[in-house]
Amino acid sequence: MKIVDMHCDTIYEIYDRYKNGKDCELKRNTLNIDINKMKQGNYLLQNFAMFTPIEQVEDPIRHVQHLIDAFYIEMDKNQDSIVVVQSYEDIQRAVLEDKMCALLTLEEGAVVNDDLSFLRNYYRLGVRMITLTWNYKTSIGCPNFDMSESRGYNTCDCENGLSDFGIQYIKECERLGIIIDVSHLSDAGFYDVLKETTMPFVASHSNARGVCDHARNMSDDMILKLKERGGVMGINFAAGFLSEETKRSRIDDMVKHILYIKDLAGIEVIGLGSDFDGIPQNLELKDASMMPLLVDALKEAGLSHQEIECICYKNVLNLYKKVLK
Repeated sequence: MKIVDMHCDTIYEIYDRYKNGKDCELKRNTLNIDINKMKQGNYLLQNFAMFTPIEQVEDPIRHVQHLIDAFYIEMDKNQDSIVVVQSYEDIQRAVLEDKMCALLTLEEGAVVNDDLSFLRNYYRLGVRMITLTWNYKTSIGCPNFDMSESRGYNTCDCENGLSDFGIQYIKECERLGIIIDVSHLSDAGFYDVLKETTMPFVASHSNARGVCDHARNMSDDMILKLKERGGVMGINFAAGFLSEETKRSRIDDMVKHILYIKDLAGIEVIGLGSDFDGIPQNLELKDASMMPLLVDALKEAGLSHQEIECICYKNVLNLYKKVLK
């Protein structure tokens, strides 16, 4: 079974180790994702997020430039196995060449100095998906969980959504062909995106609030609205987003979310967004090589081969075909 994963923080971790004098490469490492593990897991495509905790780095734009540089350095070193893709046609060519695909994404859209020319330049650098916010309020909008405030993870922000600049930002994303990602965004922001856009968008690494009452997950209404728009949500492997009953990330809980979303909105809104290398390591599914264990669990839960294909790669690829230019 082929795998498409909409979110990981592997490049951030590789760069962090490199700048601290430690050897770490994408080909082989001790992280959740490397080239060898991806091959074992039968990966077709991995989104690599350039994660920028905007209040924690001295110069966010310099930081993201270093991450993008690290991404391309690793891609160049492994071009016999994986290629950077920017369009659906690029993905098709990579499949014919029997190579895996890498899609460049940003996690924290505010690395633009309130200037849309920066956004356009990220597009020219190959960015094709942007998580609009992380866990801080920015000039774009508000997250559900704001690390600068005392609200807990279970408190959703239904009042503070996108700013006027944020609305300009998402409209420019649509014009360019950058996929809008609402994971981390406030509930109010989700509905702003719904109102102000026309193309399918994603929640790249968010689960179902009806299974686990966490502000990073999506409400039933949000899932239904995402499905109506033709969007996809990626099942996040973080324990805290999967269950309120255990601190361990379990495959059975992933299956619970998938079955819940299927019953609520249908199979076509479900994808994968592991958040590998960005989440606590209390994982039953420890790394990319173990993705077949999730496939087996979905079979045991009664899903058909066609349904599992939709979850593992087809739903996301269908969205990429519609949005990427």
